[in-house]
Amino acid sequence: MTTAKRNTWQREAVREALGSSDGFISAQGLYSNLRDGGSPIGLATVYRALASLAVEGEADSLQSPEGEALYRACSTTGHHHHLICRNCGLTVEIEADAVEEWAQQVASANGFTEPQHVVDVFGLCRDCSAQARSAQASA
Repeated sequence: MTTAKRNTWQREAVREALGSSDGFISAQGLYSNLRDGGSPIGLATVYRALASLAVEGEADSLQSPEGEALYRACSTTGHHHHLICRNCGLTVEIEADAVEEWAQQVASANGFTEPQHVVDVFGLCRDCSAQARSAQASA
């Protein structure tokens, strides 16, 4: 039996701050933004609210290449994947039918059922790639 989460002022503050953030942000970054705005919210509360929002599908959650959990307000319902720029943080939600098929095949071949997975692809977006090429050419 699942219990509904109480919609406290702290949870609502985290939801609103997440919605006004551009791209993915860490719990620490969101906490800092809230505190800078005068909120008395605690860091542990921010972590709990973000984790809960992610579980309930109201927030996307991913792990950065450095291993830090990052969050953003979810703009798509259901299972999806991301392309994420390592430089500027631009994030694009993508369909990945080939990944879904691959995950199912690998799980099945190894006797697993009900596979779940997380796939986020990190790289450089078009603009950051152009800047990197320009910087290399002028070096």
